[in-house]
Amino acid sequence: ADTDYPDLDATADTGTEVKAPDTADPITSEPSLFPGPPGEDDPGVGAGGAGLTTPTGNAVVNLINLLVARGVLTQGDAAGLITQAEQEAVAAAHAGENASLAAADAAMAGDDDIVVTHIPDAVRSQLRVEIKEEVLEQAEEDRWADGINGKPKWLDRFDFFGDIRTRYDGTLFPEGNDTTGSFPDFNRINRGDPFDVAGYEFSPQLNVDEERHRFRLRLRFGADINLTEGLRGGFVDKGFTAGFRFASGSDNSPVSTNQTLGGEFNKYPIWLDRAFLKWEAGELDHIFGVTAGRFDNPFFQTSEIMFDNDLGFDGFAIRGRHNLRQNMIPFINAGVFPLYNTSFDFAYNQPDKYPSIDKWLYGAQFGLNLRKNTDIDTNWAFGLFEFDNVEGKLSDPYLPFTSKDQSNTDHTRPSYAQKGNTYRPIRDIIPDPLNNYGTTNQYQYFGLASKFQVLDYQGRIDINVFEPYQISFLGQYARNVAFDGEWIDSVAVNNRGPIDANGNIGQFEGGGDAWNLGIQFGKGEMRGRGDWNAGFGYRYVESDAVLDALADSDFGLGGTNMEGFTASFGYALSPEVFINFRWMSANEIAGPPLATDLIQFDINAKF
Repeated sequence: ADTDYPDLDATADTGTEVKAPDTADPITSEPSLFPGPPGEDDPGVGAGGAGLTTPTGNAVVNLINLLVARGVLTQGDAAGLITQAEQEAVAAAHAGENASLAAADAAMAGDDDIVVTHIPDAVRSQLRVEIKEEVLEQAEEDRWADGINGKPKWLDRFDFFGDIRTRYDGTLFPEGNDTTGSFPDFNRINRGDPFDVAGYEFSPQLNVDEERHRFRLRLRFGADINLTEGLRGGFVDKGFTAGFRFASGSDNSPVSTNQTLGGEFNKYPIWLDRAFLKWEAGELDHIFGVTAGRFDNPFFQTSEIMFDNDLGFDGFAIRGRHNLRQNMIPFINAGVFPLYNTSFDFAYNQPDKYPSIDKWLYGAQFGLNLRKNTDIDTNWAFGLFEFDNVEGKLSDPYLPFTSKDQSNTDHTRPSYAQKGNTYRPIRDIIPDPLNNYGTTNQYQYFGLASKFQVLDYQGRIDINVFEPYQISFLGQYARNVAFDGEWIDSVAVNNRGPIDANGNIGQFEGGGDAWNLGIQFGKGEMRGRGDWNAGFGYRYVESDAVLDALADSDFGLGGTNMEGFTASFGYALSPEVFINFRWMSANEIAGPPLATDLIQFDINAKF
C-alpha cells in the first residue's frame, strides 16, 4: 500500500512531531497536514479513534487522518480503513521479503540450477487441499481402487432388489361340501402313474372338508443389469438390459412362490424365477421394447382371473406405446410363449418314438391410456389369447399291459393344473380278454375337454381428486370363444349336475365366461409410514373360461369354476415394511356343492 502513494511530508519517516505553522495560509486557511496535540478546541482523530499526536510511517494512514481532520470521513469509517491499510502493509512487507529472497536465489543460481521460489505457509496449505481433492476426484472417476476396496466396476451396472413376506394362511370349509368323492385331484393323477379307473382304489381327491392353518414364507431376490446406453436414430436408445430373480417355493408351481413352513427344520429350495434379456428404445410415452427369456407378465391386467400375479412368462414379447397427442397414448403388447415342449425321448420306454405335440400361447393386446390432467387416469385394453394344443386328444386304440405302457397322446394331458377345468379321458383302451373286456387294467390319464381361445376386455379408472388418496375402479371380462358346451357334454367326467332319478349321469353345467369388478381406495403406492389402502372385489369365473393352471392361486385355493368376493386392507409400518389382510370367500358354480373361505395375514418387507 505504501507504494501506491508518495510520502506526503519529508519528515514522515522520522516519527518526530510536526506542529502547525504560526500563521495560517491566507489562501486556503487549511490546517496543517500533521497538526500538533489536540487541545480543548481541536479534538483530532488518530488510528483507532485516538487523537492525532504523531505522523505514521504509512502514507495511506496519513491520508486518512487528513481526511478526518478535514471532516470528509467520520471516526468510525476512518478506524476501519486504517485497520485494513495496516494489514495490507504487513502482507506487502512479507511479499517484499519473499521477492528479495527469490532475487537473491536467482542471482546465485547457475545456468543449470533450478530455482524454487519460497511459498508462504498459507498458500502451501491451500494448494495441498486443492491437489488432494483433485486426486480423489480423478481416482473415483478412473476407479483406481477397484480390486482394492472389493467392489469391481461391473457391479455399478447392477440394481439389486428383493422382498421377504411371512404369511398366516387359514383355509376354512363351511358345512355342506360334498365329501362323497366328487372332486378328483387331476393334477396329482396326471403327474404320476395313470389311474386304474376299473380298480378298487379311490382316486386322489382334493381336501374339501378339513380346515388347514399354514405359516408360509416367500423370498425373492434379483437384479436388473444395465448393459448399454446411448443415442441412435435421433431418439434415446435405452439399449440392452438383462435381469434375473430367484424365488422360494414349496414346488415348481408356476403360480406360487410360497414356501410352507414346518418341514422339520429341513432346508428349503430356491428356484430360478426370472432370467431375460431386453432391448428398449425411446423414452417416457414413446417407447418400444423386445424381451426374451423368462420375464414378468407383459400384458396389462386389472385382476388375476386369467393370469396369477406370480406367473412368469417363457418366450418372446414386444411392448410399445406412442403418445399420439396430449393425454392420449395407445399401446400394444404381444408375444409368443411355449407352454410345453414334448420330451425329447417320448415315449421313453418304446423303441419307436411318438410325434411332438407342443403347446403354445399366442397373445396380442391393444390398449389406450386416456388422461385428464392429473385428476383422472384411465386404461382400456382388448386382447386375444390363443392357447394352442392345450386340449386333451384321444389316443390311437391300444392295449396297455401295465401302468408304464404309454399312448401316443399321453403328452396332451396338462403337466400342471389347479382345479376347475373340465376333463376327459385321453386313452382309447381296447376291450380285450387280457383286460377282461375293459373291466380291468384301465390305466387312464385325463386331458382338458375344451379348447381355449380367450377374448379379454379390461379397464381401470384412477381418480386422484381426493389427494393424497386415490380411488380406483377395475373391471375385466373374458370369454372363451372356442368353448363348445354340447361337445364337452359328450366327453366330460366332471362339472356335471346330480344323477337323476333313473340313474342317468347329470348334465354338464360348465361354461366359458368370466368377469371381475373391483374398487380400491387409499394410497396408490404405500411409500411412508401410515399409508394405507383398502379394496373389495367380486368375481365370477366359469369352469372353462380360462386355463385353471394359470389363474389366481389363492381365491378358492386356485383355479376356475368359482364365484365370490375378496376384501383386503393394507397398512405401511415404514416405507419398506407393510402388513396386509385379505378375506376371500368362494363358492363352486358347476358340479357338487363346494365352498371355501381363505384368511391371509401378511407382513412384507422390501429392499
